[in-house]
Amino acid sequence: MLERNPIISSSTLAGCLHLRHPALSHRVGLVCTVLYGVLGAWSEGRRIQNRRASKQDIKREITYSLVTTAVYATVALGTVAALEQGWMQTYETVAEFGWLYTLLSLPLLLVLHDTYFYWVHRAMHHPKLFRTMHRIHHLSRTPTPWAAYSFAPGEALMMALYMPAVLALIPLHGAVIFIFLSIMIVRNAMGHSGVEFHHHRWLDTPLDALTTTTHHDMHHQQFNGNFGLYFTWWDRWMGTELPGYRNAFQRAVAGNPVRKRRVTSPAVTPGVEA
Repeated sequence: MLERNPIISSSTLAGCLHLRHPALSHRVGLVCTVLYGVLGAWSEGRRIQNRRASKQDIKREITYSLVTTAVYATVALGTVAALEQGWMQTYETVAEFGWLYTLLSLPLLLVLHDTYFYWVHRAMHHPKLFRTMHRIHHLSRTPTPWAAYSFAPGEALMMALYMPAVLALIPLHGAVIFIFLSIMIVRNAMGHSGVEFHHHRWLDTPLDALTTTTHHDMHHQQFNGNFGLYFTWWDRWMGTELPGYRNAFQRAVAGNPVRKRRVTSPAVTPGVEA
């Protein structure tokens, strides 16, 4: 195996992890520009809810996204320091672990992240954790892409710890980290966009294993189900997928959004006990 250069590895990781912080605004801004600007007319016909986020909602989402950025930056600095101490591993040359491992490490990251997200997310809906950990995020009843990282500090910390936890277990190529973080941010922003951009036959194909915008939007409306991020597996295995998902998806793609409904107030601790 080729000898690693810890300075090169740590600088690459620093770049990838630090990218996540300006990228929170750059990629969310990109999603907003495409969905509400370039594809504005199309997006209006794919709205999941009739209700619109207020200016106060968006201001709060941006403010807490900045808090999340600060938490992520702190965790990133700690991760780079741990890497330089040899407690975590990255590599620069594909030959060190081969193309097969490098290519498969990306879907592995996504599957592991979905599992981590599901169980941490579901745990934060426990009455003893919801108020301090997750209530801020659920103030966005009609989320916008800016809600994707609108977290209380405790939730931001739990979300940020995934990457260093994985790096402590398996070595990753810098490019894989970059691609994973980009997918995570864009997918999260799209999942909070309030616009169903998936094909109308999506749920009738094997792609139904992947979540849609409607899947997560229903979570913000009803709170007590649809905890998954990328995949529907865990919600279906654990019986936490919300009833009416297929119908809500079909309404959205047909341009018939959900009208204002009674929503459990996030001032009251909702959720499924972990």
